[in-house]
Amino acid sequence: MVDLSVVIVNWNVRDLLRRCLDSVTRSWGTAAGIEVIIVDNASADGSVQMVAADFPYVRLIANADNRGFPAANNQGIAIAQGRYVLLLNPDTEVVDDALHTLVDFADAHPDVGVVGPQLLNPDGTVQPSRRRFPTLVTALFESTWLQPLAPRRLLERYYLLDRPDDATQDADWVDGAALMARREGIERVGSMDEGFFMYSEEMDWCRRFGEAGWRVVYLPTARIVHYRGKSSEQVVAARHIHFQTSKVRYFRKYHGPVVTELLRWFLLGNYAWQIGVEGTKWLVGHRRLLRAERIAAYRQVLKSGLR
Repeated sequence: MVDLSVVIVNWNVRDLLRRCLDSVTRSWGTAAGIEVIIVDNASADGSVQMVAADFPYVRLIANADNRGFPAANNQGIAIAQGRYVLLLNPDTEVVDDALHTLVDFADAHPDVGVVGPQLLNPDGTVQPSRRRFPTLVTALFESTWLQPLAPRRLLERYYLLDRPDDATQDADWVDGAALMARREGIERVGSMDEGFFMYSEEMDWCRRFGEAGWRVVYLPTARIVHYRGKSSEQVVAARHIHFQTSKVRYFRKYHGPVVTELLRWFLLGNYAWQIGVEGTKWLVGHRRLLRAERIAAYRQVLKSGLR
């Protein structure tokens, strides 16, 4: 019997992937009951060759093109045989026996459909990984240039900072960098929404788990280091487009067209404003190469229309 299927979607982070796989092996130990599935989204850095040569026990799917994060995860989930499926980013390292801790907790709590570990920054500080669902006001501030101006309580509530980091607790959703789902729950709610290319797909998935009656739980006794954004930082314009387009898609699904259009035009206005700010800095000669790169990226966002 397979207790845990670890599904890792990789794109051009070969060395981090190697460290991640080593940490999975150390964490689980010599016990039976685990399988590891790598879905590679057309990496050009030798990731596929490395996995095939150094980790022959891994089930490897090598895509010919980048299918996106949810679609690639769904490929792994479709062939996974475990009672639980852990979606794990390649830019992570599992700490101690976190994998067993996640499985044991889920076994002891059959009403839990999703469990998220505590994510740590490389320096050991706690990385926000549990959240409430965003309101429109939250979306207008969070991850935009207005975030520093947001009312303190607004983001404290969103990031669940009104609860201690070291307490096991229910959450609306947990970060997809490390998210373990119960097989029975997956069969009930379905796979990830492939309409998201990346970002917000785990929020949508957790929402569907909750609507089906499953609990979503943050478990700080299981810890995983997350190096954060090592794939997405390779393509700056695409990262902005995917992040904001996914935010708009989420609001379209759950808040209707009027709220969605308000959000979409607000976000586009933000990028237009930033083009003006970066253009002014370019004109006065301040770090012109950086300003030109940002202007080009923000123009691509505007061109996309965030649709």
